[in-house]
Amino acid sequence: MPSQEQPTDLYPSRQGQERWVERQDPTVYAPKDKVAPVSEQQIREYAENGFMVLEGLFSDTEVQAFQQELKRLLSDDAVKESGETITEPESGDVRSIFRVHKNSPAFSTLAADKRLADLARYILNDDVYIHQSRLNYKPGFRGKEFYWHSDFETWHVEDGMPRMRALSMSITLTENFEHNGPLMLIPGSHRQYAACAGETPDNHFQASLKKQEYGVPSDTQLEDMVKSGGIVTAKCKPGSVIIFDCNIMHGSNGNITPEPRSNVFFVYNAVSNQVVAPFCEQPPRPEYICSREQIKPLAPIIG
Repeated sequence: MPSQEQPTDLYPSRQGQERWVERQDPTVYAPKDKVAPVSEQQIREYAENGFMVLEGLFSDTEVQAFQQELKRLLSDDAVKESGETITEPESGDVRSIFRVHKNSPAFSTLAADKRLADLARYILNDDVYIHQSRLNYKPGFRGKEFYWHSDFETWHVEDGMPRMRALSMSITLTENFEHNGPLMLIPGSHRQYAACAGETPDNHFQASLKKQEYGVPSDTQLEDMVKSGGIVTAKCKPGSVIIFDCNIMHGSNGNITPEPRSNVFFVYNAVSNQVVAPFCEQPPRPEYICSREQIKPLAPIIG
């Protein structure tokens, strides 16, 4: 990627103390006269709450194909030994497989699917590329939690994402029940940035992808957010899509049930919002976690 002048840090974090920073970016970038690929009500709710759920966007046949690819990758020893697969800290079970939009033809096609990418282009009002992709397995019985966090806090501090012009899409490959560790979100929490205390340790990504302990909000910040917005659990059937803003506070409980909770996860970033140098005194995270080389906009593919 060509060198860029480092922009002003509009969202400083991990600089010694926690604090609130007002969001300086819109949630929906599309102009009001632009026609959305979903209903106007869904867009309004997304802007207000910071997320939306599209039930049953993909057919049973499509979901079965995604599940087969998930199983294939899980059983591939080369994938597990690639250095791009994260295992659970205690059991050694696969937790996440990264960069699936590059390493799996099926998920590469899915990332560019018109039903997903067109919505990302609309909300961000720009061409988009995949900043990060991964499969999350959260196996039954021993799948560990993902603690509360804002993705943007990490992407900004550790990756150098300048502005809040990105979103995530989680395509559910198994049913998300209330008891198998589904995604939890705090509605409206995307409107303020929870700057965190502490600093970024060396090679933080090696530990944080297993269990995140830095760049997470304090108990007081979480209490304030939940008191204001409450907590919503994204329960949905396989083939549904959870779309959420880069700055919304979210997390999930551990899974001690027999039913795994698996999804494929794509982060769409605006081409105009490509990463720069990290906003911390650390080198960039690896390419498989943060795309920064040879960025190309996704070409639409009809699904």
